[in-house]
Amino acid sequence: MPETVFWAYLVRTERQGIAMKLIRTEDAVGQVLCHDITQIIPGVVKDAVFRKGHIVTKEDIPVLLSVGKEHLYVWEKKEGILHEDEAAEILRDICLNENMTAADPKEGKIEIRAAADGLLKIDTERLHAVNGLGEMMIATVHGNFPVKAGDKIAATRIIPLVIEQEKMDRAKEAAGEKPLLAILPFRHTRVGIVTTGSEVFKGRIEDAFGPAIRRKLSEYDTEVMGQKILDDSREDIVQAIRSFIEEGADLVLCTGGMSVDPDDRTPGAIKATGARIVSYGAPVLPGAMFLLAYYEEAGRQIPILGLPGCVMYAGRTIFDLVLPRVLAGEILTQEDLISYGEGGLCLNCEVCHFPNCGFGK
Repeated sequence: MPETVFWAYLVRTERQGIAMKLIRTEDAVGQVLCHDITQIIPGVVKDAVFRKGHIVTKEDIPVLLSVGKEHLYVWEKKEGILHEDEAAEILRDICLNENMTAADPKEGKIEIRAAADGLLKIDTERLHAVNGLGEMMIATVHGNFPVKAGDKIAATRIIPLVIEQEKMDRAKEAAGEKPLLAILPFRHTRVGIVTTGSEVFKGRIEDAFGPAIRRKLSEYDTEVMGQKILDDSREDIVQAIRSFIEEGADLVLCTGGMSVDPDDRTPGAIKATGARIVSYGAPVLPGAMFLLAYYEEAGRQIPILGLPGCVMYAGRTIFDLVLPRVLAGEILTQEDLISYGEGGLCLNCEVCHFPNCGFGK
């Protein structure tokens, strides 16, 4: 870093009442480093060669110079002033919740990882409030998506080397008492599948919905109770749905008969069960003709999903966005589905990288 930049930073920190001293690296023997010194060799390494708190020796001088450190900062800890690691720990505590672990500070940054499989939830409003304070940051992956144990989900740090305690108190106040992040573990879910269509029922074509759905469900802790293949009879569909619920289903998936054609009876049958329709239609492609409903039984709200035909053949659809949230026990609203409009267009990439893409975000 150029000497002029160091001096500009020194002036700013002095105005903040922070005692810092800029010294030549050759004169640093015996001094205590107040921040990590990073070495970057492209394609080989990016790591700290010296950690905060290291006492500089004569032998360290050539190494420091080799990583471009011709000057070093030395500062005395003062009351009311926090080092970057201490501040990063405060931001970590703002985020950390059950089913998560955090690493030790490294180069002023702390990484947070999932400690269990589940659905990641982020309080976006409070996250924005903290990041909006300036001189500090919490970066996360997108919420409402499944994570696995060991996945990196967030990282925290402050921008300057040191920061006033008062600013970090403001961050804690903006964040509130609850952690900003949560991981909802997936529940063991018993699933009933109701497939409608005279062409399948009468054997004219082979069922393609069942195998596709089972593949999706196999990614989670689910148990398929069975699949009922029916003709286009509303009464039979109603009875099949109710039968699965009476047998203890936690989720019922209805396939076929979801369009607006006269012979498509599934949406009406779902409503006829007495289920509460949340939405018929979603701003997602593939998946616009999706239906979400809840059947209330013995204090439980059992989701019933009407799946459009795209689930049979498209790589990723509305089903991939909603399924993990349902399996984590979320009760979704119409607003939840409306929010998928921005990011709800799958680009059908030649090589699918979902969920590491913009679909559903």
